[in-house]
Amino acid sequence: MYRGWVETEMTITEKNIIVNSALLNREVTCTLLMPDEHDLTEPLSLLLLNDGQELENLQIKTTLEQLYNTNRIKPVLVVAPHAGEDRLQEYGVAGHPDFKKRGSRADAYTQFIITGLLPQIKAETGIDDFELTAYAGSSLGGLSAFDIAWNNSAVFDKVGVFSGSFWWRSRDLGKAYTEADRIMHSVIRNTTGKPNLKFWLQTGTKDETTDRNKNGIIDSIDDTIDLIKELETKGYTRPADIQYVEVVGGNHDTATWAKAMPKFLMWAFGR
Repeated sequence: MYRGWVETEMTITEKNIIVNSALLNREVTCTLLMPDEHDLTEPLSLLLLNDGQELENLQIKTTLEQLYNTNRIKPVLVVAPHAGEDRLQEYGVAGHPDFKKRGSRADAYTQFIITGLLPQIKAETGIDDFELTAYAGSSLGGLSAFDIAWNNSAVFDKVGVFSGSFWWRSRDLGKAYTEADRIMHSVIRNTTGKPNLKFWLQTGTKDETTDRNKNGIIDSIDDTIDLIKELETKGYTRPADIQYVEVVGGNHDTATWAKAMPKFLMWAFGR
């Protein structure tokens, strides 16, 4: 019989591992947050989270403890690879650098996640099959998480994006730019079939002030809503497949994403 966590406080173990990646030509520090194995009486899920260097600012450990001890979520191992100095090249959309040639190594980062990090996690934990696997990130890390999950739906079940950089575009503004130049939207549109995924997307009403099409809605919200429309065109539905959270007064910062984090974790791993 499963022992509820309302009565027993869950202890979370935190440690860093180093993954040497020839693909990225660097050592990747990864922070792991794992429920104490003595408290586990259920299968473990996995959450990959980009920008692991921001874990403290995102208050992940505190949030997990609160959710565990109020019996809101099932047990999850969080693995958060830290971004390197080449973040603007490693994050992005694989095979589709933006108009400034940023994201040129996104394909290598994808391969690192799939062929380098995931096998290392399994070796580290001794777990071959997780109950559920999700990928999340914020800003450019959110775009990266979405792209990797989208192209590897056999590996991932869910994806979460906080203030995602869905403006990522192949043409600069003012140079015959159209909304069709947004890269992730185009990838979704041109994908054959429908990846077996579920999506959680968040924006803040103060993510930015830019409004390139002068419709009174900031680009962060416009780009995310348009991405949802592309997903709906593929056959995904709300709320079964897509959850959208708009934080009134939310900024493009870790404080806002930390406040939204419990909603994402309960959506992804909730009871």
